[in-house]
Amino acid sequence: MNKTEEKNGSLTSLVGQWRLLSFDLENQQSGHKAPGFGPNPKGRLVILPGAFIIVLLTAAGRAAPKTDEDRSAAFKQTIAYSGPFEIEGDLIKVKVDVTWNEAWGNTVQVRTFKIIDSRLHLVSAWAPSPIDPNTIVRGILEWEREASH
Repeated sequence: MNKTEEKNGSLTSLVGQWRLLSFDLENQQSGHKAPGFGPNPKGRLVILPGAFIIVLLTAAGRAAPKTDEDRSAAFKQTIAYSGPFEIEGDLIKVKVDVTWNEAWGNTVQVRTFKIIDSRLHLVSAWAPSPIDPNTIVRGILEWEREASH
């Protein structure tokens, strides 16, 4: 049994493959919530038994990039990171080891989590938006279990 399981016992309920249902960004100043990547974003969350997580989110309907401007737009419509994590109560703390945006490299990304039936709800801590760093937001994500360990 690893340290995460000893602390909480929740690792087993998180292990598996999850499909993104929704991704909203809540603006700290205004309280306004809006889809982070428009309607129907795509995403996968994989949580391995060894307390390792892989996250990938993209906007739906992206075209294959042909120009530098297209590649820049695609980068702004992507979030991807991985790393080992620990669970403390209702928090997942990911030590980011690989990321699409090096501003997140070697940081700890903290998410609150709640599992209801086959759905996983994650809420990030308030932080500069990965889409607009001048705005403080938190991500609100809902995932549906596709497969378990």
